[in-house]
Amino acid sequence: MWTIFLLIFIALVVGLGAWMLFLWAVKSGQYDDVEGPKYRMLDDEDKGEK
Repeated sequence: MWTIFLLIFIALVVGLGAWMLFLWAVKSGQYDDVEGPKYRMLDDEDKGEK
C-alpha cells in the first residue's frame, strides 16, 4: 500500500517540477514570436512618412 502513495507522491513532484519549468520558460521569453520580425521587415507600409 505504501508503494502506491510513494508513486503518487513522485508523480506529483515530477508534475510540479514540469509546471515550474514551463512557467520559467514563459517568463524568460522562450515562447516569444520569432517569425514576426521577419514578416514585419517585408511589410510595405511606410508608417513614418505621410
